[in-house]
Amino acid sequence: MACRVPGAPDAATLWRNLLTGVDAVRRSTPAELAAAGLPLDGTYVPAFGWLDGLEDFDAALFGYGAHEAALLDPQHRIFLETAWHALEDAELDPARAPAPIGVFAGCGVNRYLRHHLVGNPAVKPAGALPDDWDDALAGGTCDYLPTRVAYALGLTGPAVAVQTACSSSLVAVCQAAQSLLDFRCDAAIAGGAAVASTRQLGYRYRPGGTWAADGVCRPYDADATGQVFGNGGGAVVLKRLADAVADGDHVYAVLSGWAVGNDGAARAGFSVPGVAGQAAVVAEALAAADWDAGSVGFVEGHGSGTPFGDAIEVEALTRAFRASGAQQGQCVLGSMKPNTGNLDAAAGVLGLIKAVLAVHDGKIPPTLQFRRPHPDADLAASPFTVSAEVRDWPGPRRAGVSSFGLGGTNAHVLVAQPPAAVSAAPRLPVPGHAFQRSRHWIEPAASGHA
Repeated sequence: MACRVPGAPDAATLWRNLLTGVDAVRRSTPAELAAAGLPLDGTYVPAFGWLDGLEDFDAALFGYGAHEAALLDPQHRIFLETAWHALEDAELDPARAPAPIGVFAGCGVNRYLRHHLVGNPAVKPAGALPDDWDDALAGGTCDYLPTRVAYALGLTGPAVAVQTACSSSLVAVCQAAQSLLDFRCDAAIAGGAAVASTRQLGYRYRPGGTWAADGVCRPYDADATGQVFGNGGGAVVLKRLADAVADGDHVYAVLSGWAVGNDGAARAGFSVPGVAGQAAVVAEALAAADWDAGSVGFVEGHGSGTPFGDAIEVEALTRAFRASGAQQGQCVLGSMKPNTGNLDAAAGVLGLIKAVLAVHDGKIPPTLQFRRPHPDADLAASPFTVSAEVRDWPGPRRAGVSSFGLGGTNAHVLVAQPPAAVSAAPRLPVPGHAFQRSRHWIEPAASGHA
């Protein structure tokens, strides 16, 4: 596995940040806001999960010229490098792999195209050929993310774009796992990337919206007012367990069950989550794994910090866990969004990476910013508790991960310690290739797509 998120260039650093409670959401200064012409009257909240090095890319490694690289969606850049790093961590060389490797991935809207390229005379000077322009920009859409990776890395398995908003990357994991069980490929990269902004210092707060009033995300907390977004990406490499054992692979965890569904029309509106749909995918994943919910010690929740959404999530989890025999307060519920911001299409796979490392390392990280439970979530009467401190995880380790997308596509996966026969000495993900990044970036036109 591999990732790049605010405050962490790799999964090992992310894990240390989670255990020590690092808040990597960037707070812009009044001077920075003033220089950008943004208001200082309290209507603009200066908080964002910024990713360092967004302007830089190892173009030569992937065979891109400078101009072509400058037109490339930063989400594609992030995922190309992350997929490469994940294959390194898996010690899997596509050129020597005896069977097809697939790639399943999703990303967000190409904001670089919208804000930096369209209408910019530096990109399309007068007299430029329309076909050249169209070809350059078409390759930056979400559809081409997995095929770009397949081409760059020489992958011959299925290359499938998965677009379900915030749940995209966890749905991609489910699709990849099913493809492995169907023998469509023998290994698969799954994940996603998201760049919510290429220049953003914060956001304009609107009462009643989903953004946090003070720039602080507080999942499941009584003082929660909303979420903060950020940039980042992550990828995991999956193989069938029998093949991993035969190949002598290091196995961080076993993906034991998964489910994908949609809320349908049983909700108040298109953007409103539904209890029944979320409960159904959790219950289906437990049934697929043949697990009693009482054996699950940790769930990495969707936990975006919106009071209404968090309350629905707790109710849905409670419904599914109680039906499967869970006891009151027996499972820790957490969310990493206070550490990094909500990473949109990449959020699900990053939640999975966190849960896998918790299972692997035997520690459950704290949920940053949590002080007291939100009364609407009713945690006291549920099988769940939220911890503000690191907890040791004695005994067999099993965890769940939820990710819910705008529009109602829900995913839940379950991971467990590998069997004793394949448990290698514990290790964190390898540092990976030293990318030779240089700046490949086009500034917005003076007309102001900022």
